[in-house]
Amino acid sequence: MDQTLAPTLRMLLGHRELRLATVSPATDEALDREVRWVHSSDLSDPTPFLSDDVVLLTTGTQLADHDADAATGYVARLMHRSVRALGFGSGVHRPGVPEELVAACADAGLPLFEVPYDIPFLAVARVHAEAIAAHAYARRTWALEAHRALAIAALRPRGLESVLSELSRRLGCWVGLFDAAGALVHQHPAALAQGADAVTAGVAQLLARGGSASRTIEDGSDSFTILTLGRTGQLRGALAIAAVALDADTRAVVSSVIAMAGLALEQSEQLSRARRRLNTQVLATLLTDDPAPARRVLGSLPPAPVVVAVAAPERNGPLIDWWDRADIASFVADSEDGLVMCVSAADSVALDAVAEQFGVPVGASDAVDYAEFSQARAQALTALRRGGAGVTRYADAASGGVLDAFATDEARLLARTRLAPLRRHDEAAGGELEHTLRVWLEHDAHAEHTAAALGIHRHTLRARISQASALLGSDLSSFPARAELWAALRAAEGSGG
Repeated sequence: MDQTLAPTLRMLLGHRELRLATVSPATDEALDREVRWVHSSDLSDPTPFLSDDVVLLTTGTQLADHDADAATGYVARLMHRSVRALGFGSGVHRPGVPEELVAACADAGLPLFEVPYDIPFLAVARVHAEAIAAHAYARRTWALEAHRALAIAALRPRGLESVLSELSRRLGCWVGLFDAAGALVHQHPAALAQGADAVTAGVAQLLARGGSASRTIEDGSDSFTILTLGRTGQLRGALAIAAVALDADTRAVVSSVIAMAGLALEQSEQLSRARRRLNTQVLATLLTDDPAPARRVLGSLPPAPVVVAVAAPERNGPLIDWWDRADIASFVADSEDGLVMCVSAADSVALDAVAEQFGVPVGASDAVDYAEFSQARAQALTALRRGGAGVTRYADAASGGVLDAFATDEARLLARTRLAPLRRHDEAAGGELEHTLRVWLEHDAHAEHTAAALGIHRHTLRARISQASALLGSDLSSFPARAELWAALRAAEGSGG
């Protein structure tokens, strides 16, 4: 932002024709503060008639000779009113600047300068007024050029990103765009060295409120302005600018960018919804294990072999946005069971990044060809149901074998009911019928091997098997009965007793 023409005390003191002489030294900070107006008064207390940030001119008629207390009180009142500097017109009532006034200004840190006798106060005010007019013209010119440059940038490929980059260059500061999930999707310059965490947290807080708003945050010496994009209840993201003092012309330029960004994001959202509906329909064709219709619609699919994954249906929108930004060939579609994601097996590590960043469980299939897409989706759903946090791959979820796949809540309830007579007997008589049956089945119903493993006589083993058969009401000499018993014992392992 070009602020070089802003009227400051340094500009006023440096004007050659005025020949203003500094009497009480001023710091660089005081010299570079903007001066809003130049006013003259000889009142002992002019502060009720002054606005903030003015330079006051006086001839000193209100100051008594050699009255240090009066000078100190006068300067204190000016400082309290945020007067930028005091100009003393010498030769009108006094030959020079009173020493007590010089001392009071030096003690208070108020810049004091001398106005020569032949320079009217009106000339000082006129120079300042001309500087204000020049600055206002420069700002309007800057704003017009900025609007023109932003309009041209909007016509480029990736128009929104071009507009934001152009805004950053025009403002001379960092600009960042955040999506509706609070993720940084574009920034210029390339990286924010300081304050990134504070800005991200501030954006998240504004978006969580759901209302159209703006706020200023400070992180050490860095300050940022954050403005939401979109309507209340339908926020599309936020714009962050590494600047706080935005004048009217700058705010007008930023407001136009916010309007363009909101419109672009709204259009993008509409296209995204249409694409999501299309991908849901394409998913239905892929589940027929024939990728040809999908390729005709989309043009291409991730190269086989592919991994099909399903994420729990919690935050599908941000996940889809993440895949759109990722430089990875993928196919993503909504479904009743969750978000279906298809990537090449070589890119399947991206699934871990998704699960970690969004904190959602993901089930992933084995690597397959598209002719096995429906089976891969079924594998992914199985892995999702049987997994926990992060990515659960089907190979790990299915490592327990076929019987583990039947270990549902219903199966565990049935197993507990089926084994209840054995457990009641063992609890009442202190027996080991259930344990005996488990060891017997593990040894393929071989009597001698089982008896040896249990450390009992084979006749004792036969008596226990006969008693268990009676309690269960099942003939354990047949293979189907033994298979059903083994399945019940396996299911009961995960039932907590």
